[in-house]
Amino acid sequence: MTDIGQLRLRAQTYAAIRGFFNERDVLEVETPILSAAGNTDPNIQSFHATFSGHVDAGARERWLRTSPEFPLKRLLAAGVGDCYELGRVFRNGEAGGRHNPEFTMLEWYRVGWDHNRLAREVIDLLERLLLGAGRTFEIVETTYRGLFHDALGVDALLDPIEVLKKPLADANISSEGLERDDWLDLLLTHRIQPEFPRDRVTIVSEFPASQCALARIRKSDPPVAERFEAYVGKYEVANGYHELNDAAEQRVRFERDNAKRRERGDAEVPMDERLLAVLDDMPDCAGVALGIERLLMVLADTDAIADVLAFPFSQA
Repeated sequence: MTDIGQLRLRAQTYAAIRGFFNERDVLEVETPILSAAGNTDPNIQSFHATFSGHVDAGARERWLRTSPEFPLKRLLAAGVGDCYELGRVFRNGEAGGRHNPEFTMLEWYRVGWDHNRLAREVIDLLERLLLGAGRTFEIVETTYRGLFHDALGVDALLDPIEVLKKPLADANISSEGLERDDWLDLLLTHRIQPEFPRDRVTIVSEFPASQCALARIRKSDPPVAERFEAYVGKYEVANGYHELNDAAEQRVRFERDNAKRRERGDAEVPMDERLLAVLDDMPDCAGVALGIERLLMVLADTDAIADVLAFPFSQA
C-alpha cells in the first residue's frame, strides 16, 4: 500500500481539477465503463467480460473502456457542450514500473476549439497543479517535425526508414516487422523523450498524418494530423486532437485498425456503431486525455507508478 500522503495528494489533485473546470463552466459527466463496443486501436488491448443476464439487455460480450472518448463524443453530438470526465479506464497487458492495467484518466472536450487552443488550456491546468505542488517549470512548444530535427537532425515527415534507423544503430533493436511509425516511436521514446529536462512542460504538435488516430488531417504539404502531446519532464501526460467528426472517414479508420489486428493474428474488436451513427452531428471541437497517475508521479517526483496507487495490480 502507498503512504497516506500520496492518497492525500491524489485527493487534492482531483479537487483542484474539479475546481479548474468549475471556474470555466465545463460540465462533469459520467459515462459507461462497460460497453458493447471496444477500442479497435491495434496498439491497445482491451479487457472484456461476459454479461449473464437477460438477452434483451443487449450484447453479452462487453468491453471495459480504455478511455471515455466514444460515449463523451455521443454526448457532444447530443448537444451537451463543453464537458469532462474523471474516471477509471483499463488496458490489458500494460503492467510494470510505469504502467498499471487499471488507472485514472481525465478527458475533456471544448466545443468550437482546435487542438492549439486546447493545448494552451492544458498548460493552464498543468501550471495550476505544478505550482500548487511547489514546482517551477518552463514551457517549450514545438512541432513533431521540429522536435526530431532539433534533437536528431532527421526529418520525421519525409526521411526514409533507413535514415530514421541510424540514431538507433547501437540500440540492438530487431527491425523485423517494424514500420515507419514504429521507428519514429522508438526514436521518440529512446532518444528524445529521456532528454527532456525535469522542470519543463513540452508541447509537441502537428503529428505525421499516419499517426492521426481520431484527429483531423490538415491537407498541408506534407499533410499532418491536428494533434498534440504534452510532456512534463520525460513523461507524456496528455494527448489531444482537433477531433474528426466525419463518420465515413472514422469507419475507414476503424476498419483499418481491425485489418491490422488480423495481420498480427489478434482478434478483431467490434466498432462503436452508436458513435458512428451520430459522429456527423458532433460539433467542431477539440478533446484531450490526461493520465492522472503519470501526473501524480511528476507531482510526487517518483518514477514508480506503484508509489501513487493505493494498491498496484500485483496487490489488487
